[in-house]
Amino acid sequence: MKKLVIALGVSVLLGACAGGMGMSGSGASNPMVGGAAMYPTKDIVDNAVNSKDHTTLVAAVKAADLVGTLKSAGPFTVFAPTNAAFAALPAGTVDTLLKPENKPTLVKVLTYHVVPGKMDGPALMSAINAGGGKAVLKTASGGTLTATMSGGNVMVTDAKGGTAMVTIANVYQSNGVIHVVNKVLLPG
Repeated sequence: MKKLVIALGVSVLLGACAGGMGMSGSGASNPMVGGAAMYPTKDIVDNAVNSKDHTTLVAAVKAADLVGTLKSAGPFTVFAPTNAAFAALPAGTVDTLLKPENKPTLVKVLTYHVVPGKMDGPALMSAINAGGGKAVLKTASGGTLTATMSGGNVMVTDAKGGTAMVTIANVYQSNGVIHVVNKVLLPG
């Protein structure tokens, strides 16, 4: 029964990924993000700067001097929080993180959203299935994120127990893939 439930979850996610969310290489185009087209021939940074929903993330990446890293060959999997996700943090958190004296903390928070390698929807679902319902992902900051399924949605849990939902999956880039998430993930 458990295998049937997992198999059903995999088929639901794969269907969603192949449907309205696009799968590069399948002839379909990437989903729109923040009102902008996302091009699989552009890198993570070049696509992100066009999303009106990711201006805070782009500003933070610039402040942390991570532009060069995220423009490199990778590949990377980025769980990209929206502006609304950053706005949901306690008042003043983003402004504090963007101060030059807090750059090491900002770098840790941002690299916690990056998993080395390309984990698109099918790869993520395969890892969740292989892990008996959860996949533990090692982040670029050295921490871990845990991916699970809930009601047909991929959920990502951070070290503090906070959970983000993938709201847009499989935004393919020349150097990896972006999954848009609705919460900022925090390292331990």
